[in-house]
Amino acid sequence: MDALRLIKSSRHGLTQARGVPEVLVEAWQACTLTEAVGSQLALHGAEPLRAGAQRLAEAGSHAGGCLDRPPEDWTGFGRAARLTELDDPPAVLRELRALLHEAAEALIVVACGADTETLYWQCIDAVDAAAECRETVTELLRILREEPDPELADPAEHPRPATLAVVPLEPPGP
Repeated sequence: MDALRLIKSSRHGLTQARGVPEVLVEAWQACTLTEAVGSQLALHGAEPLRAGAQRLAEAGSHAGGCLDRPPEDWTGFGRAARLTELDDPPAVLRELRALLHEAAEALIVVACGADTETLYWQCIDAVDAAAECRETVTELLRILREEPDPELADPAEHPRPATLAVVPLEPPGP
């Protein structure tokens, strides 16, 4: 199945997730799909992409490892296992970056409502790993010249986004 369809299916699944277990499964799906896309690009992508694609595969694997694998009674299977085509790497990478952003946002919501410290830290670790994946995807898009290099860009052409305030989160109390 085409990578774009799988990523769009994952984005849809993430928006439909209504509980913590569903969000965790969908975030795990996003991570395994990231690993699969990275692996596919590392094996079959253009030469300039291969090293970055390998880093993406490793980062996706790490992100998925931060989340528990779905329970044994989970009847689904990973969408990544159906990946057979990666026809438009820039489009796939843009959609993958959006999926990773949405998965991180969903995990932050779960972390904020976590009733255990274990779940809290599991989500925070996965958010950090997803951020690493997004950075790697952005690097790959720059290699493909789909994203401007912020160091070389004219500030008038590419205004910087507004600065966001970062509030440190604490694990839930006892």
